[in-house]
Amino acid sequence: MIKIIAGGKKNAGWVLEACAEYEKRLRKPYEISWEFFEEEKLAHKLADWPFDGRDFVICCDERGENISSPEFSQRLNSAFVDGKNVVILIGGAYGFDENVRKNSNFVWSFSKLVFPHAIARLVVTEQIYRAAQIQAGTPYHHE
Repeated sequence: MIKIIAGGKKNAGWVLEACAEYEKRLRKPYEISWEFFEEEKLAHKLADWPFDGRDFVICCDERGENISSPEFSQRLNSAFVDGKNVVILIGGAYGFDENVRKNSNFVWSFSKLVFPHAIARLVVTEQIYRAAQIQAGTPYHHE
């Protein structure tokens, strides 16, 4: 199971519909659960986050590492093999403080561009689906 904790408002319409399209195709361990928080509440939640090693925490931030889809797939698979819970953090308009980035296992940048959190949610969902397809060896991802 992958838990996604997202800042900002829960989007309506096209974002939820697009994410749901990818989510309905997912199977264990790539299933997704969501938690949404207003930015201030998210900052408080993450200030108390244990970062204790039981979770493999991925922080989405434009200052992170840019990797390929197969590399992302491998990181997720390694976390599952190691028995870790995968938690993906998507910030709101102001992102994350340095403590969250420092304590995450991986800081992931989609590109040098900055995206609104609605688009980031869709990118994360599609990349999880792509990772599952890469692990399954389907032709969805081709190089």
